Amino acid sequence: MAGNILSVLLWVMAVDFRTFLASRIVGGLSEGNVQLATAIATDISDENSRGSTMALIGACFSIAFTFGPALGAYLSTIATVAANPFATAAGVSLSLIVIETAYLYFSLPETLPNKTGEQTAKKAAKPAAVTRTNSHFLLNLVHFSFLLFFSGMEFSLPFMTYDLFQYNSAQNGRLLGYVGLVASILQGGVTRRLPPLLTVQIGVSACLVAFALLGRITTVGSLYLAATCLATTSATVVSGLNTLSSFEASEGERGGKLGILRSWGQLGRGLGPILFTSVYWWAGREVAYGAGAAGILGVTLLVFAGLKSPPGSIKKRGKAEKKEL
Repeated sequence: MAGNILSVLLWVMAVDFRTFLASRIVGGLSEGNVQLATAIATDISDENSRGSTMALIGACFSIAFTFGPALGAYLSTIATVAANPFATAAGVSLSLIVIETAYLYFSLPETLPNKTGEQTAKKAAKPAAVTRTNSHFLLNLVHFSFLLFFSGMEFSLPFMTYDLFQYNSAQNGRLLGYVGLVASILQGGVTRRLPPLLTVQIGVSACLVAFALLGRITTVGSLYLAATCLATTSATVVSGLNTLSSFEASEGERGGKLGILRSWGQLGRGLGPILFTSVYWWAGREVAYGAGAAGILGVTLLVFAGLKSPPGSIKKRGKAEKKEL
């Protein structure tokens, strides 16, 4: 959080591109708080509730993704510093992050098992062995490959909507807001009730449909149909992979394994926009989205053929059915 405060503080003071770039570099280096939130979620949940807890975290991100850009766009219209037209938005962001940091410092308890009293109570009993069904290498590969193509496509959407429909920033904002809203509804009402492997399978299948549509759309209606598929993907794949990875690690190594999973995902997220937009501008929309569809098809085959449901996720589903009876 201290890194986030420094990042936004640099943004507040940015009157040239170098300072703004430094702000983004510091912000990127401080993204570990996202992974810490995921690790905390695994610490405070058991096998039966871990998937729903992860989905709720994803829903919070989707809600923020829906309203954050709109708030930022509105605040950017309020000029307070002539040399930095975004100073108002940056100042509000700084205030929110400082408040959040203070709240976490005073109100968030330690959840790591070996730092809490729970570990003392468990020392007498031998820890249960983790039954591994999916290798972390395979999970990391799926995460990297998926975000390589998905983030590239996501980054190219504003270019495509401008080329096809002459969308301005407000219209693109409404489109992205729609994606975020649908994703948050799905995560809060559907994803949290599904087994993690099924969640990932649904997400990559929806992503494949979205790529196929985006390479051929000619109407706004078909654009929003593809956006619905993208919202389904956003609501499912990453949270599902996080849950699957947490099932493959013991309490002591869970945070590290989830951190490695996220690192591979961030590598894909960093490379994807560069590679995908390069193909988009050099070869055109059809080639770019066709190549993306082929890549996501490979990811889909990997998910359906390579990943298996961990015993804990199957057990959770059985218990949920018993409760309904």
